Amino acid sequence: MNVQSAIADLFREEWGQVVATLIRLTGDWDLAEDCAQDAFTQALQRWPTEGIPPRPGAWLATTARNKAIDRLRRAAVGAAKMRELAAAGPVAPADGTGGGAPADEFPDDRLRLMFTCCHPALPFEARVALTLRTLAGLTTAEIARAFLVSEGTMSKRLTRAKGRIRDAGIPFRMPRPELLPERLDSVLGVLYLLFNEGYAASGGDELVRKGLSDEAIRLGRLLVRLMPEEPEAAGLLALMVLHDARRPARLDGEDLVPLEEQDRSRWEHERIGEGTDVLDEALRQGRAGPYQIQAAIAACHANATSFDETPWDEIAALYRRLEAHVPSAIVRLNRAIAVGMIDQGRGLTLLTALESELRDHHLLPAARADLLRRQGRLPEAALAYRSALALAPTGPERRYLERRLAGISADGLSV
Repeated sequence: MNVQSAIADLFREEWGQVVATLIRLTGDWDLAEDCAQDAFTQALQRWPTEGIPPRPGAWLATTARNKAIDRLRRAAVGAAKMRELAAAGPVAPADGTGGGAPADEFPDDRLRLMFTCCHPALPFEARVALTLRTLAGLTTAEIARAFLVSEGTMSKRLTRAKGRIRDAGIPFRMPRPELLPERLDSVLGVLYLLFNEGYAASGGDELVRKGLSDEAIRLGRLLVRLMPEEPEAAGLLALMVLHDARRPARLDGEDLVPLEEQDRSRWEHERIGEGTDVLDEALRQGRAGPYQIQAAIAACHANATSFDETPWDEIAALYRRLEAHVPSAIVRLNRAIAVGMIDQGRGLTLLTALESELRDHHLLPAARADLLRRQGRLPEAALAYRSALALAPTGPERRYLERRLAGISADGLSV
């Protein structure tokens, strides 16, 4: 591996640690990001001739800290903060293999940063943007491109979020034990939104979307490593990995390929095994929450050798358990679909009960159309597909519904 590739890998692994440590030491988010960037720039300039140091993470962290000291000195402010930085000694890298940070500094600075970025006092979109900027190291332009807004809009969003942290005095620390469940839910929610934005079948460049999913999974791995006793963190990681393992077969060009028609040989079976193992370990802790249940549903799909071998009865039972945690109409819709795969008539009855809640959602008539088609009631299925198309957004989902409708003639016969 050449030096530039090594630095690119280190950027993904170490950026969040370097920034988090500098935020803890200086309390200045912008200074921390700028000095971290300067450290990586210096690595690009020096390492090609000097070689990669034995502990590159510690080198980057210490260089960034020295940059911060220089900037504070030039600004002729922060004398006390400069003394604190100078006295801090070498800074440990993310893996703890170098530097002199004491053992009692755990939890890791990245964990403090994650919980600070996801503080419930911040608007949800600000939590997402801050997490991508400070922990994943994405540029403002990259974040803006991923969420289809202008760079100026995203820059203002980030500036407001940092100002909110400063003005509200949001502390850079782990929440108190009694607040941890609520705050962990916020962190998990941000990571899952990042993943879903990247996993969406439409909405921007595929490489950008995949990058978002990859970052969500990477941060999920970090969270599980730092909080091994939180089974819901492991449940979310398992859920993301299991879904992402099926990514290669989800699209045909820009068209959505339904689960039933996906080429399962294209699924990444090693990752399915990994996700299943992570889930099993989480479930052994005996506190199954909504992410673990959703991961169990994903595992049922991913481990089925064919669509016909899918354990729909188990999936329906899992959706019933999920409804106890997430009492939403969408969860009930998914349970009705699973039931309908076993008994179409019963599934249609359950869908009918959801009409008042989901009258404006295309997924309800789309699900009804699919069950009617499976029953051979093609004229009724065609009407339901038209109802779904009247509500469907543009993009792959709409094209999928159009293809299904095209397979049913006006007189109710397949064409």
